[in-house]
Amino acid sequence: MAKVGAQRAGELTGKSKSTIQRAMNSGKLSFELDNNGRRVIDVSELERCFGLQNDSGASSAPAAASVQQELDKAQNLLEAERNKMRIRMLEEQLESANAQIEDLKAQRDQWQKQASQVLLTSQYSQKQAEDLAAQIKEREERARARREQMQQQQSKKQNLEGNVSKLQPHNENQQEDEKFNFNGLWKKVKGQ
Repeated sequence: MAKVGAQRAGELTGKSKSTIQRAMNSGKLSFELDNNGRRVIDVSELERCFGLQNDSGASSAPAAASVQQELDKAQNLLEAERNKMRIRMLEEQLESANAQIEDLKAQRDQWQKQASQVLLTSQYSQKQAEDLAAQIKEREERARARREQMQQQQSKKQNLEGNVSKLQPHNENQQEDEKFNFNGLWKKVKGQ
């Protein structure tokens, strides 16, 4: 049969540990020594000497309840540790996500700055292009005005030359006529 120590023997019989030890010392209760030199009692010897409690199930129930309480405590502690680990892991994930967000914000700000610079450069280039186009248009207008002025001067010159040429033959004819008339008069004067 099973062998138990003085504490467990007291629980089975409903007696105190000291009562069990006194019975062993007086020889009323026989015992054996285990490998460690501890005194152990056979359960049948306990029953012979003191009798076992019939409500051993009742006495084991509080023990089972205390064991269950200890298991519940251990399970609660284990669950608390798991929750702490989850919280720590989630905090690390949150820190990582916040770091990524900050990095993305920095990149966004840099892209916005570059886009603004490109836009300003584009606007400046567009203004320069508009100014250049206005200068080219102004130069073309001046060149066109000069061409028209030169054409007008040339046409005036041609008109003057045309008028002079019209006048010159008439003047030559007149000069010839005058020469002729002068010659004719001269002949007339000489002939007289």
